Amino acid sequence: MERIQQAEKALKKAEEKMNKRYRLGYHIMPRANWMNDPNGLIQYKGEYHVFYQHHPYDENWGPMHWGHVKSKDLVHWEHQPVALAPGDAFDESGCFSGSAVDDNGRLALIYTGHNMIDQEKDLFYQTQNIAVSQDGAVFEKLQENPVIAEPPEDSARHFRDPKVWKHRGSWYMVVGNSSKENVGRVILYRSPNLRDWEYAGVLAQSDGHLGYMWECPDFFELGGKHVLLISPQGIEADGDLYKNLFQTGYLIGDFDDETNDFAHGAFTELDHGHDFYAVQTLLDDKGRRIAIGWMEMWESEMPTKADGWCGALTLPRELTLRDDHKILMNPVEETKLLRKLEHRECANQSISGSYLAKTAEDLLEVQVVYDLNDCSAETVGFKIRGLEEEETVIKYGLTDKKLTIDCTKMGKAQDGVRKARLEAKGKLTLRIFIDRSSIEVFANHGETTMTSRIYPKEGRLGIELFSEKGAVRVEEFTHWTLKDIWEGR
Repeated sequence: MERIQQAEKALKKAEEKMNKRYRLGYHIMPRANWMNDPNGLIQYKGEYHVFYQHHPYDENWGPMHWGHVKSKDLVHWEHQPVALAPGDAFDESGCFSGSAVDDNGRLALIYTGHNMIDQEKDLFYQTQNIAVSQDGAVFEKLQENPVIAEPPEDSARHFRDPKVWKHRGSWYMVVGNSSKENVGRVILYRSPNLRDWEYAGVLAQSDGHLGYMWECPDFFELGGKHVLLISPQGIEADGDLYKNLFQTGYLIGDFDDETNDFAHGAFTELDHGHDFYAVQTLLDDKGRRIAIGWMEMWESEMPTKADGWCGALTLPRELTLRDDHKILMNPVEETKLLRKLEHRECANQSISGSYLAKTAEDLLEVQVVYDLNDCSAETVGFKIRGLEEEETVIKYGLTDKKLTIDCTKMGKAQDGVRKARLEAKGKLTLRIFIDRSSIEVFANHGETTMTSRIYPKEGRLGIELFSEKGAVRVEEFTHWTLKDIWEGR
């Protein structure tokens, strides 16, 4: 508790000095200083809880704590006191990522203890540990920690990010791991009581092309299949694929819980923007599988560090599985609670060139539907326009069938473009969420998503639809100004 109180004091002091120019209006972000992976997503006693990797003493990554927010509706979030602080014998150097479960009415956090042996040589060991709470706010680490003291014998030292769930009376845990041959993989454990864990073997591993370490695993049923979410490190770029330093994606297949065999297909990236990693999910009481990711990327510029904070999480997104085993990802229904003023523009009109809707608002939701059957243009798209030179561009090429996001002129001068294949048959529907320093694009009802941070330096002129080398009929163009959930807090 003393360490947590110190962290709270440091955060309060840092908040007073923070520059708020890029602070987000409706996303989860730290009160101040550093944030990365979402952890411990759970619906507990009627409220949604999200924990996250947090360094409360600095805007740069450091000894990891667990930050904490909660919400009744997935939209209006409240900061809670820091949940976990490192410094015990089993988590001396950090409380790394993990998950949360309801254990007979108690909220249990299962997390990785990081223990540095020699920082210069990057020598460390990692353990799996548990902390419990009666009220969902104050957590006590178990005296029995670590509950898993070391990885299997054929492992490298990477052994982290436990995701735990209950199935047929037994607890299961998947952990991100790397073999001694530097092959990324996910390993499986089983327990009757959350304390005593038995190693059940390798659930899935790289075929040689999927990196040296699989972080942040999540394993669940969706649409009659099993999905393994992973965040591999070390995949080489391949055309428009795998362009970020690290990726997040999924394997889909069938799991036999008697043999622990998971027969799966190929790896598929989940999002094609610049800033999307370390996704975790929860199953809520409506039966929805809801995913939240870190809205940032390692080695990116991160200009908010100069303002005294860094990192944010994506909007909560509902995952569904299409018949062809493609995962669709869409904002949860509750995001409509953010809407304030609605504006409808140029519906059922043909545009050739551009149509500008002037607005200085920087918290917006936009829905655009292009009729591609009534289209002579080679490219159609959407822009966020600054007052002078700045713009973020989303465009779709009807010839190459690629969706592109270009943030080059809004904070990503280097490596500002990302592209993804999209078969838009007949219609292109874009649902776009714009915050002060982020954009999330959901194309054709979640078939393709792109998430990127943007860093405008000038005011907003408005939002613009455009077509190139021809005309297109705009079936719908609606935009909403959105609430700032953190205003006054």
